[in-house]
Amino acid sequence: MTESRRARLDTPREARRPIVRRPSVDADAFGVFAESFARYMGTAKFLLWMTMFVAAWVAWNTLAPVDLRFDEFPFIFLTLMLSLQASYAAPLILLAQNRQEQRDKVVAEQDRQANARGHADMEFLAREVASLRMSVGEVATRDFLRSELRGLLGDIEGLSRSDPDEDGQGRPDRVQRPAQ
Repeated sequence: MTESRRARLDTPREARRPIVRRPSVDADAFGVFAESFARYMGTAKFLLWMTMFVAAWVAWNTLAPVDLRFDEFPFIFLTLMLSLQASYAAPLILLAQNRQEQRDKVVAEQDRQANARGHADMEFLAREVASLRMSVGEVATRDFLRSELRGLLGDIEGLSRSDPDEDGQGRPDRVQRPAQ
């Protein structure tokens, strides 16, 4: 029966439980710690403390009585301590940089989307302005109406000058009365 269960591809395998349970690490909390540590290491305060630590180490191991010195002149233990500190600092700094890079990617994607929306809005507004211009081009403007009215007024004045209305001649719509 076990072989038939393995032969079927739609049946998942039984999960094996690990014998030793691995400790769980909160990646976000550790990342926050790494960022704060990397941020602190980039400050003048950290450099000042490290300089004071190394100076005190060297001063103690050169000026203290011989039986109280714990690291002689080549300062091998100091080198080991600084190497240990650097070996932990480098991965923490890289982790902080990776988290910053992920945040930068998110911000860049948001900026790209905002730019795309802005570009689409500008294209829409450009089309709207173009349609308004076309609509306004078909509408009679005030100056156009004034010029047409002036032209009509001129035509009317020209007709009234050519028509004699005192004697009644020349206007077919008026009835002419016989003189008495």
